[in-house]
Amino acid sequence: MLTPSGLLGRVITLEDWAEIRRLHRSEGLGIKTIAREVGVARNTVRAALAAEDPPRYQRANAGSAVDEFEPEIRRLLKKFPSMPASVIGERIGWTRSGSVLRARVATLRPLYRGVDPADRTDYAAGELAQCDLWFPPATIPLGSQQCGTPPVLAMTSARR
Repeated sequence: MLTPSGLLGRVITLEDWAEIRRLHRSEGLGIKTIAREVGVARNTVRAALAAEDPPRYQRANAGSAVDEFEPEIRRLLKKFPSMPASVIGERIGWTRSGSVLRARVATLRPLYRGVDPADRTDYAAGELAQCDLWFPPATIPLGSQQCGTPPVLAMTSARR
């Protein structure tokens, strides 16, 4: 099992981690004393003090059943970008749930389909802005005994 820093030893809980850090920072206790009080190894105390984040459970990604078929799906989409997922499933010998295959095909299809000029474009907030410079035809008073036609800058940010 792993401690927060990845060293072999007892896995500590969030409460143990917080107590170790409190005892060291607030009480000023040494590593050996903390290890005895909490009931963990000295290296576990060192790892808890060195860790920036509290310990948490992490599981390795198991992958998907579609992963082994992805190269064949990509090959078919390269030739026929609009081929339905059901036909792709028949051609690659897919025997599992159709929804899993459809979801993967839906994420891969845009990579092989050409750009449609009628599609709407989405922009993140602040990613795009339009700027217009306007010189008004009227003279505007600018202060004491000053008149002029200053330019007006209008900016519009793109919305989703």
